[in-house]
Amino acid sequence: MKKTQRLAAVAALSALALTACTSTGGNESGTDVRVVAFSVMENANEPVFEDFKATDAGADVNFVPSYGPSGDQSRSVVNGADADVVHFSLETDVTRLVDAGLVDQNWKDTPTNGIATSSVVVFVVRKGNPENIQGWDDLVKPGIEVVTPNPGSSGSARWNILAAWAHVAGNGGTEEQAKTFVSDLLANTPALPASARDATSAFEEGDQDVLLSYENEAVIAKQNGVDVDYIVPDDTLLIENPAAVTTEASDAGKAFLEFMTSPEAQADYAQAGFRPVIDGVDFGDVEGANDPTDPFPVPPTLFTIDDTFNGWGEAADTFFADGEDGGPVGIITQLIADSGSDAQE
Repeated sequence: MKKTQRLAAVAALSALALTACTSTGGNESGTDVRVVAFSVMENANEPVFEDFKATDAGADVNFVPSYGPSGDQSRSVVNGADADVVHFSLETDVTRLVDAGLVDQNWKDTPTNGIATSSVVVFVVRKGNPENIQGWDDLVKPGIEVVTPNPGSSGSARWNILAAWAHVAGNGGTEEQAKTFVSDLLANTPALPASARDATSAFEEGDQDVLLSYENEAVIAKQNGVDVDYIVPDDTLLIENPAAVTTEASDAGKAFLEFMTSPEAQADYAQAGFRPVIDGVDFGDVEGANDPTDPFPVPPTLFTIDDTFNGWGEAADTFFADGEDGGPVGIITQLIADSGSDAQE
């Protein structure tokens, strides 16, 4: 008997913990830089903060971070949460702030097109991979239980589900075939925790077979001694996480945003399992990677949100529209409603 009931309980406990993930930072003097970010950045940001503080621009900075599900964090800023720098899972969570007049419309005019961190969708499995999970088709076999977050609140979940869709549609399948595949995947997914971090916790505490996850989450889990392995499938989706400053950001906040894509910061993020977004980053071996000396192999087929889905502006409406105010319901939103999966908020 699978311990699916534990998913909701663990997700709820993790959500309570995330609401308390705001820190006042270091000294009482100096400039506070408020960083509002998606949940998986909590550990990865700590060495980046410290390295920035060692620069002239960061000498008097106190970081005040807040972490949680990407969509929830974005909405919190719209609703008045203080932020100098925002770092989200999805572009649409930044454009929500652009629409609200809180982030400049030219936020993508940077050398990395506004992207601060990068990863790919992978499968986290139990140590030794007892179910011999190798590719996407293994996830829809009878009896396999999958964990993935709720696309309503988690950016990670949207990357995961679109990676599954791309496995079919990106390899020549029809829309109906892609719908059938995602429906079968959701049928093997009894609950949808609120965030990527909640989903990781639920998998660690439960006995499900596969966790759909960022590669960096798998690397961090192994660094922390969790008894898991992970598989980078032959076809997967490139994850690109945007960052921007708000219109009210301090000079220190603006300097930190620029620092996030420096070789030094990207090396820190690489040590936490993120793929560098710039060339020429010297990050050495990465503990927890499948091959620490070659931690970020390029999959044979790497789909992108722009090439496969015409960008997030179109993908968000097509797949994830929630039907508010009588508007259309997205394909994935409808499939989740039809699946009966327990979506945790």
